[in-house]
Amino acid sequence: MQKPKTINWGIIGLGKIAHKFAQDLVKDENSQLYAVASRSQNKANDFATTYTAEKAYDNYEALAKDPRVDAVYIATPHAFHNEHSILCLNHKKAVLCEKPFAMNSAQVEEMIATAKANNTLLMEAMWTYFLPHYQFALKHIQEKTFGRIVKIESDFGFKPELDMTSRVFKKSLGGGSLLDIGIYPIFAALSSLGKPIEIESKATFFENGVDSSCLMLFTYDDGVEAHLKSTLSENTPTEAIFYCENGIIKINSRFQAPSNVTLISEGKENTFDFDYTTHGYYYEILHFNNLLRYKKTESDIMTFDLSRELIKLLDTVRFQIGLNYD
Repeated sequence: MQKPKTINWGIIGLGKIAHKFAQDLVKDENSQLYAVASRSQNKANDFATTYTAEKAYDNYEALAKDPRVDAVYIATPHAFHNEHSILCLNHKKAVLCEKPFAMNSAQVEEMIATAKANNTLLMEAMWTYFLPHYQFALKHIQEKTFGRIVKIESDFGFKPELDMTSRVFKKSLGGGSLLDIGIYPIFAALSSLGKPIEIESKATFFENGVDSSCLMLFTYDDGVEAHLKSTLSENTPTEAIFYCENGIIKINSRFQAPSNVTLISEGKENTFDFDYTTHGYYYEILHFNNLLRYKKTESDIMTFDLSRELIKLLDTVRFQIGLNYD
């Protein structure tokens, strides 16, 4: 059997998430971290040395122009996803861009249009969707193991050190709870119930104008509700709980990352583990590599339409709470 083509990866933006992605990338024998890029040559050199990347660039355009790069992982702050994705797409580089895909729907549409114009693969890196425990939970939801969903509760909260120069808090970089972590509870609702018919949102804010916490209520047909929360002011369970007619499907803490799932019915609880040996980015890497090998330009799982719906929900919540990222 012929060995799959090795995919030469580049990484743009070398922060915390990029390190975890790189650590998972090297666990795939058919992937190679070939090039990395930062605004700092020293940072690029250190990252390249750590993960034995061949090239270390001090600017993103040089990586995008490198003819040996097959795919680029965009791990820069939210505010730059659009710009850096388009840069790479215009150089015919397949792009896996961190979530949120961009700052708003207009930017997402521009990215998708650019990908189509260049006939080049583009996908939002919603890694949660590819994790085995999350697919396990969705399978039970879709097959109505315990009947239909009657309510969802999902949260994501942690309390980082209050440093307004940090990406997490900085408005110019898309900081705040909603875009950074609120996207996960919203995705839990979208991937299980689809688009809501009504949304109600309220938020609290830091002094610089980014949201410190956000409460969202999504209402669906038949009165089904999704109660969603994101916060940078407290540590929360960070679970996704799907209450069904005849039981409960509970994705335990931290539901968006490698976790386990508890099925509860008739007074009995069964918890299922998934023997994770990576950070979890490994699964979206395998999917993306296969798309690239088969010359696909869009994922059949994390589709453009799904990314469109996700950013529209984020836009609606932002509008309701008065969060503006001018």
